[in-house]
Amino acid sequence: MSNVDTRQVNRDSLFLLAQLRVNGNDNEYRVKVRNLSAGGMMAEGAVDVARGELVSVELRNIGWVEGSVAWRQDNRFGIAFIDEIDPKRARAPVGQAAKPPLDNPHRFSAPVSGPAKDKLRKI
Repeated sequence: MSNVDTRQVNRDSLFLLAQLRVNGNDNEYRVKVRNLSAGGMMAEGAVDVARGELVSVELRNIGWVEGSVAWRQDNRFGIAFIDEIDPKRARAPVGQAAKPPLDNPHRFSAPVSGPAKDKLRKI
């Protein structure tokens, strides 16, 4: 998929505050999350970042997410996440994750145990 194609990915326009860390820097910066999708976000803030730089952002109800700066223009910049997230969780009230609808019983599965449990990604 080209960069033009990925601009059409569904994303939620919203206004959230998040903490941002730039790789190699212990400081945390407060940024405004302007839009959010499973694969990335647009942030706004007084942070000196460059395209390609590794960052981590703490999103409400999700936790720390790693990514890289995809673009920058003035005080806004895009972050491409390394692993996809569920953006609806960030919209839920603080402390609550968005719950899946009950109309599809196939969305739920039995608890994982044994060797497969070790392969699950922890977020």
